[in-house]
Amino acid sequence: MSFRDNLQHLRAERNMTQEQLAMLLGVSRQSVTKWEAERSQPEMDKLLKMCEIFDCTLDELVTGDLTGRAAPATAAPIPAGPPTDVCGYEEHQRMMALKVPTGVALILLGIALGLLFEGAVELASWNGRDGLFVIIVLVGILAGLAFLVPAGMEHTAFQKAHPYVEDFYTDEDRAAARRQFSTALIAGLALIFAGIGCVLMLEKTAENWGLFFLMFFIALGVWWIVRGGMLLGRVNVEEYNRSVGEDLEVEDIMAARLDEVRRDVLLAQKREGEKIGAICGAIMIAATIVGLLLLFCAQPPAQNWFWMSWVVGGLACGIVSTLMHAFRREG
Repeated sequence: MSFRDNLQHLRAERNMTQEQLAMLLGVSRQSVTKWEAERSQPEMDKLLKMCEIFDCTLDELVTGDLTGRAAPATAAPIPAGPPTDVCGYEEHQRMMALKVPTGVALILLGIALGLLFEGAVELASWNGRDGLFVIIVLVGILAGLAFLVPAGMEHTAFQKAHPYVEDFYTDEDRAAARRQFSTALIAGLALIFAGIGCVLMLEKTAENWGLFFLMFFIALGVWWIVRGGMLLGRVNVEEYNRSVGEDLEVEDIMAARLDEVRRDVLLAQKREGEKIGAICGAIMIAATIVGLLLLFCAQPPAQNWFWMSWVVGGLACGIVSTLMHAFRREG
């Protein structure tokens, strides 16, 4: 019995398509097709991964006969039909869309509470601000980081485990995500406008309360907008696959369970990202030098515009990134 026959039987036993197996292994569908056509053989790490997936030994998979083996009780067949999420991508992205906006909102909420209680207790000032304000803001930052840091680490781990994900979203899923984002954007802007209204109405009578409601509603609005944007971005699986090449280190890409074609694409994207990063880094260093010269050496009114150097630098970085991506696609 050949490896091809065993692989085809094991896939059929679990109702698993070539695309689904490819996604679990981090290879392209074409690679699985070549294996089953006996035009190429998988690498050892992929064979070991298949042994884990199909609950068999390496000898059984490569040289044994698994066609007569009863299906393991733990084998969970994959439903027939269009591509499905077999690596937990949807759950992971929804987790990210909850933790990231919550972390950002908590930081803003800390600022809101700091503005509300500023001056309530006599503490030493720091950099012109009331000590209690600084303490509350720092607590808010810590609370936000308690969500943001684990989310970032989990996302990096997910990218390493799944450097390639097959697009399983339908047109209806994308349309629903666009509708949800539109609703979240409008709701978020409405909350921000409500905060502006509060500060305008309360500025003269209760300034602290006005600033508190401003930042409180901004925090709520930002939560809705960021969450809606991330839920919309999750359906762009192609962008996720592209970003993996930029986010992972070269060592991680080389160690990932990928076919050669996919690995070469990720390495090319990584090299492009490093070039863009180097150019943008040089631009921002130059912008910092200009800004510091304007701040400490120039005279008013030029001195008052020192901060514009970073704005110009950021715009220049955006132009460089856009042009380099465009030239790469044309090439």
